[in-house]
Amino acid sequence: MIEAYSLFSGSSGNGTLVRSGGTSILIDAGRSRRAVGCALSAVGQCAADLAGVFITHEHTDHIGALDQLCKHEGVPVHASCGTADALLHHDFVRGNLVRHPVIYTETVGALTVTAFPLPHDSACHVGYIVRDGEGDAICIATDMGHICEALLTGLTGCRGALIEANHDIAMLRCGPYPAYLKARILSPVGHLSNEDCARVAAHAESVGVKFLALGHLSEENNTPKLARDTVSAALGGSDTVLTVCDRCAPTRIM
Repeated sequence: MIEAYSLFSGSSGNGTLVRSGGTSILIDAGRSRRAVGCALSAVGQCAADLAGVFITHEHTDHIGALDQLCKHEGVPVHASCGTADALLHHDFVRGNLVRHPVIYTETVGALTVTAFPLPHDSACHVGYIVRDGEGDAICIATDMGHICEALLTGLTGCRGALIEANHDIAMLRCGPYPAYLKARILSPVGHLSNEDCARVAAHAESVGVKFLALGHLSEENNTPKLARDTVSAALGGSDTVLTVCDRCAPTRIM
């Protein structure tokens, strides 16, 4: 059975540990190598034992630790083509990089990882579905400007999911960000609002997702309570376990 933890989730860094059957992988490696190592240690995982890192896209909050992880741990790095190309200037990543098509499936030990495209202003952004040999599965999807069919389809058959709840629209519009940044976040290739996340959550519950984690919350334009309350209202009396990922510390997803 899959065990999954958000190591930290937000604009300062993102990383998710997924493990089952003796195989452990990371989805993204934001922040620093030290921060990743400390978070892994807190959940009983050694960075040297990772079977691979799967990168969603090349933005710094998703790859901050990657070069040093490759230098010191020699961990394989899997990325879709556009993202892989954007990582080539990282000296230590280059020698560990496995380049894939946009949509791909890779088996690493006991885990099978499938990438699917998401709408974001990066070279080639993907979400991931991770399955183990027992059929257990988790969907990880953050950094998207709108709800897409690939995400809704991917949630089917997953026991757990980590979905972006980046901002409250009213907070963002009235907040301190400059107009160009507000427009970027609200664009179809920006970030997902609490309201849109709630719509995804209702669909996830309808297709059998039992553990739902909310991630990539903006520190300036959202609060854990706002995100939880908005999504919880969409779930009604569902028995889906709802969790808000900590921006700086590990959070158990499932």
